[in-house]
Amino acid sequence: MDALNAVSASRTTTLGGTGEWRPDATSALPLHAQISDYFIGKIRSGAWARGMRLAPQRELCRQLGVNRSTLVTALGQLTAMGLIEGKRGGGTRVTTPSAERDGSGAKQESTSFDGQVRAGNWNDYVEEGIHYPNLPTIQAINRLEYERGLIRLGTGEPAPELLPGQVMQEILAGLSREPLLPLSYEEPLGSLELRTALSNKLSASGIRTSPASILITSGALQGLQLIAMGLLPRGAAILLEKPSYLYSIHAFQSAGVKFSGLPMDDRGLMTDNIAQEAYRTKAAMLYTIPTFHNPTGILMDEERRNALMATTGALGLPILEDGAYQELWLDMPPPPPLKALDLEGRVLHLGTLSKAASPGLRIGWIVGPEAVISRLADIKMQSDYGASSLSQLAAARWLSGGYHEAHASVLRQKLRMRREAVLEMLQVHFSELATWNIPAGGFYIWLSLRQPLPLRKLFKAALQSSLLLNTGDLYDRGDNRHLRLSYAYASIAELETGLPILAGIIRNLQRHP
Repeated sequence: MDALNAVSASRTTTLGGTGEWRPDATSALPLHAQISDYFIGKIRSGAWARGMRLAPQRELCRQLGVNRSTLVTALGQLTAMGLIEGKRGGGTRVTTPSAERDGSGAKQESTSFDGQVRAGNWNDYVEEGIHYPNLPTIQAINRLEYERGLIRLGTGEPAPELLPGQVMQEILAGLSREPLLPLSYEEPLGSLELRTALSNKLSASGIRTSPASILITSGALQGLQLIAMGLLPRGAAILLEKPSYLYSIHAFQSAGVKFSGLPMDDRGLMTDNIAQEAYRTKAAMLYTIPTFHNPTGILMDEERRNALMATTGALGLPILEDGAYQELWLDMPPPPPLKALDLEGRVLHLGTLSKAASPGLRIGWIVGPEAVISRLADIKMQSDYGASSLSQLAAARWLSGGYHEAHASVLRQKLRMRREAVLEMLQVHFSELATWNIPAGGFYIWLSLRQPLPLRKLFKAALQSSLLLNTGDLYDRGDNRHLRLSYAYASIAELETGLPILAGIIRNLQRHP
């Protein structure tokens, strides 16, 4: 009997509704034995395949809610059974020695793509795909955002109570009463009803476009992925603001595209060095978030937008405009988007319903020349054969029924109140620690620490105090003094609790870096 089957069937561990480990208070087994049984179950089921690296002990203790001695005892049992092994500098990995041999006892091996012999299992390929993994901190944030008890100080989405749940429920209920729901695929560009509704919506911001020039995507992020895969050759360079949201994802880097960052001021992307940098890098495109920039919240003014269009026009440089926050103005409507100024078809415009109406619908769009939109639609069909038909129909009714404008007006009012509350808290708790901007819209306040700090250390210290941060180095690798604070997700009560704690952590790190 191998080590996996040697465990008594009576030694079971209670699992929570999500399938994650929970201690069984009624069990006669000590806590370390419950943990080892849980790990054994993961290995036995194949969920933890041979070669998988376990999280560091500190992180495992946090996830399991146990002290280090309990965890070390559990890991020692697994090591003695030959199920895991630790190597200095290489972490702890699953070994499952019995799975490495065939029925004759001979070790199973396979040949890799580079001709090297290796034991065949999926973990050998985890880091060899063409798509880069997320930054470790982004992976941690994506996982931790769903843990209870954390105050999410940087989350870039509206809080559930800011979303139009009741109205959307009524729309979905209305759809259920229709004689035939759209259960088939949509055409490559997406639902014509939705694209027509979007064409009308975009005209209000000055973007004149037909449904044939709009591609429906599964959120704006998919639009970035399609553009990275379909329009740019490997080795191409794109210009962008620094810092930028684009540094926090790997869609373009995975496609072999290089970034060249350009400076910003309080009026947005500075245009003075665009020509020089475009010639130096042979740039293929410029990416910008001109309206309530992520992460800084800066609004590019009208004069700077005209200068940007003139400079890039003289260069013949295409622009990718991310308009995710375009309609979330709080003080006054922003200048027209770059796409509204585009008379040459040089601007691709990205939009989404995720920031104002529903992240869960996964509805975004790209506006551009018909030939470009057709190319991107072909790639999307190869990727997923189209966004959800039901989501597209719900979004079309949401837009055409006038619900979006009414909700956006209410949302702006609520975000305005949240912004003012956070600005007051910052004045009380951070006036000696940092400076900050007053955003005219969007979700974010860009907090600039007066003294640089090791941001990875700050992230971990905050997490130990149940605070989840978005640190500036996610958007500029060399940053050591910025935080992206969001007033859109955490409640006022959570912010009143979390911001003083964060100020205390920063003070402590300044004294003991």
